[in-house]
Amino acid sequence: MLDQYATTLTFIALGAIFAYSFYAVLIAGQLSLGQAGFASLAAFSGAYLAPADVADVPALLIAVAIGMSVGALGAVVLGLPTMHLRGVFLAIATLGFAEAVRVVLLNQEWTGGAQGLGVPRVLTVGMAWTALALVAYWFWRMGRSRYGRALEAIREDELAARSMGIDVGRHRLAAFITAGAVAGLYGVLYAYYVRLIAPNDFDFVAAVEGLVTAVVGGSTMFLGPLLGSGFQTIVPEIQRAVGVEAGWIRPFLASLLLLVVILFLPGGLASLIPRRTRMPSGDGDDSAAGLAGRRHPAAGEPVVTLAGLSKEYGGVHAVRGVDLEIRAGEVVGLIGPNGAGKTTLVNMVSGLVPPSSGSATVLGTTIGSTPVHRIAAAGVSRTFQHSKLFNRLSALENVLVGAHLVSRPTFLRRLLWLPSARRDERAALRQAARCLERVGLSELAGSRAEALSYGDQRRLEIARALASDPSLLILDEPAAGMNHVEAARLSELIRSLARDGLTILFIEHNVGMVLQTCTRVVVLNFGEVIASGAPDEVAADPAVIEAYLGSADDDAGESPLAGDARSGATAAGAGDAPPDAVANVRPGAAGTLDTPDTSRDAT
Repeated sequence: MLDQYATTLTFIALGAIFAYSFYAVLIAGQLSLGQAGFASLAAFSGAYLAPADVADVPALLIAVAIGMSVGALGAVVLGLPTMHLRGVFLAIATLGFAEAVRVVLLNQEWTGGAQGLGVPRVLTVGMAWTALALVAYWFWRMGRSRYGRALEAIREDELAARSMGIDVGRHRLAAFITAGAVAGLYGVLYAYYVRLIAPNDFDFVAAVEGLVTAVVGGSTMFLGPLLGSGFQTIVPEIQRAVGVEAGWIRPFLASLLLLVVILFLPGGLASLIPRRTRMPSGDGDDSAAGLAGRRHPAAGEPVVTLAGLSKEYGGVHAVRGVDLEIRAGEVVGLIGPNGAGKTTLVNMVSGLVPPSSGSATVLGTTIGSTPVHRIAAAGVSRTFQHSKLFNRLSALENVLVGAHLVSRPTFLRRLLWLPSARRDERAALRQAARCLERVGLSELAGSRAEALSYGDQRRLEIARALASDPSLLILDEPAAGMNHVEAARLSELIRSLARDGLTILFIEHNVGMVLQTCTRVVVLNFGEVIASGAPDEVAADPAVIEAYLGSADDDAGESPLAGDARSGATAAGAGDAPPDAVANVRPGAAGTLDTPDTSRDAT
């Protein structure tokens, strides 16, 4: 009886370790089936190369080191050419790799071919669970780290993650290498337990079972693979206990459970365990300790310089010949009719879209071939026309991802429980909490982003953008869907950020709000700048009136746009304030959000 339980427990541990190799990439939004190939390479390499003249346990440890190295190396070889693939294309490419490895090993003499390779049984149930504990510990400590949050952000929305300064390619490759190493560990442990391994032990069915185990367990919490493996392994044991010997029951139940999870529980069994949102404690100061410093341009320095910037899609000119300069401390509103090219222009400024011609420099970085995450690292942060939040993460976790560029890496130090890691994580939490407070969302810090109202989601995007302590903040229709009261509060928030020294470029169809808020307004029509200047001047410009109303009638009297500009800008105190009047930016890391009148570091 004990031997039977030991076998079951060992296979639960081995199944969980294999599932963790899938979890490692699922957490980054990758669907890979190449882990069976990594495991087979590691199993045969470790068993064949481990010295036979040493004791069993040292031989196993040597085999584990060899196997994990081979698995990681295989992941690098496969990952470099396939990292640009997504979804089913990545799954097909990695599955092809695994099948190719199986066929090659099947035709090698040193592997024993179809007969397999004999390996001494060394692994015990205690060793298997110790290995599982180490793997689970790795992913547990990764979850709350800067690196772990970056992987979750990539899974939720890759484009938004790039705009937060996350190097998506590097993080995906790192996750792939982790998957290869963990699969290599599984392959060696499996070999040293079953005594005889054959290439067909790591076939397509094995890969699918590993994936199903990870998906059923869940990819949103580190306990998922263990829960999935326990279920998958115990089902046949229950089947035997009740005297049912039909071999089709286990795959049938596994398939049924997978369908149920996909339809009703996308986060897997682990999603039933609530995520705990950690708010920063009241102890500790609100200084910038633990956050990376950023030098901001002084008031009046050029932040954005565009010269003849154009973008064409086939024969359609979305933006043509735009010359524009934005200086530090300005609040520049970008308005124009629908289809005028506003979003295309800010997408080029933030690096999401390369220009067809012309030149653009943003915070000293040349736009064009520069990756989005490097432009974000230069000090550009943005929101999107259609909300791009990380829906399964809480509001606080969303803003923590926004602080990626100013927070410090903590994962490796968290593995060793170094006090500096906890100190830096607390600093990032305080930064995120301050940004939530700045936009009035402190009470909703623990709520999932997808559960927030539309207006709160727009404000959360702004908080996330502020968390990186940007020098240039780009807002794409931030007041969309807001009522006039919410829009007025947003206008005041934007003006307060400008008083802190932040440079803001924003698109908005609420022209009255733009005229009330901005120090300068730029008008686009058919991709060209038709007006640029102070709000009241732009509102009275005949070309602007014609673009919005269809005709300019000099005898019609003063335009409604001019009225909005005069009443709004004067009341707000923003339209008549020159850029030089804005407080100088204090160099250094992010500071407090509680003193906006004396420091812009709060953002």
